[in-house]
Amino acid sequence: MRRIEKIKSVLLNIKESGEIDEGALNGLTKSEKEMVFSLYEENLITEGLLFLEELDTDKEWQQLLQRKMGSKKSSSNFVQPYLKYAAIVIAFLSVGYFLVNDKDDKPFPISEMAIKLKVGDNDVKVLKKGESQQIVSSTGKILGIQQDDKITYSPDSDIEELIYNELEVPFGKIFNVELSDGTVVHLNSGSKLRYPVKFLKKTKREVFIEGEAYFKVSKDTEHPFIVHANEVAVEVLGTEFNVSSYEEDKEINTILVEGSVSISNSISPEDNIVIKPGIKATWDKQSYATKTENVDVNLYTGWIDGKLRFRSTLFSDMQKKLERSYNVSITNYNTELANKKLNAHFNVNIESIEDVMKSIGEIYPLKYEISGEEITIQ
Repeated sequence: MRRIEKIKSVLLNIKESGEIDEGALNGLTKSEKEMVFSLYEENLITEGLLFLEELDTDKEWQQLLQRKMGSKKSSSNFVQPYLKYAAIVIAFLSVGYFLVNDKDDKPFPISEMAIKLKVGDNDVKVLKKGESQQIVSSTGKILGIQQDDKITYSPDSDIEELIYNELEVPFGKIFNVELSDGTVVHLNSGSKLRYPVKFLKKTKREVFIEGEAYFKVSKDTEHPFIVHANEVAVEVLGTEFNVSSYEEDKEINTILVEGSVSISNSISPEDNIVIKPGIKATWDKQSYATKTENVDVNLYTGWIDGKLRFRSTLFSDMQKKLERSYNVSITNYNTELANKKLNAHFNVNIESIEDVMKSIGEIYPLKYEISGEEITIQ
């Protein structure tokens, strides 16, 4: 089988099944496997198939893989015939200048759509669901393991200094981490969590969140657990709660499921409140004021299982969550819709973004167009 036909066969299999079959990758070179994983991470399987249809010979395929492109001028001449597949050309380029030769030791640029674990100043690992690997420090010490969609850190590592890892989850994905004290964190799409690889005995347990996460904190009365979300700090001993602190949002929200938490902020340290289960505490980034209200916690925690629940939610706020969960960009020119409050319930594991848009159209008549990951509402 020609190389191109083999790659097409693999991509077709992924397109039909929605996932990568490791067995189907047998016979591919390292570079070809890297290319397949990158297209999968970028949601460009269909575009990759279209692009490969334009490559009539294995000679052209080898030109892509071996990076024997010559000068910038000759590279431009090569790419020119394929400009109508600009998205996929850019994807190949971003993966490593048409994917470096297997003998090239230079690291591959990491896709923006990859789940990344920063374990040192310059050491970044790519995590893929379904895989297993050891998590090792920059000095070679084993810190924990990754199994499928979860990292578990060992409480018994011989680390005696405060060393941090940072887990970054892109739009459209969710990942989990069990910290060294047994605390479990579910990290939502478009979020980052910075945390010690091991909590030390004489210090508080402190972590830092950008985005959204659900915490199941292991109880330890001698070592309070503190979540820092920009200017807000949530302190607990052992409990379950959700924190949402996306940079683009006007508020930082804490929703308590079990136990109790103390919430403070660095702008007004005296503004300290304690909330009970079923309460949402909202800190306004402009007024620096905190307010509380009774809520249905399921509306704010269903995302852990792929469920998006909206109740009397402005479409402009719904739009943000849909963009993060489905990894799409929505441009809305319908100002009336932006200020419309809607009730809806979706499951990202079952319904596509097209299903979602159709459902919204049944609630509120609208015209929209979907082009890849771009959605335009008129």
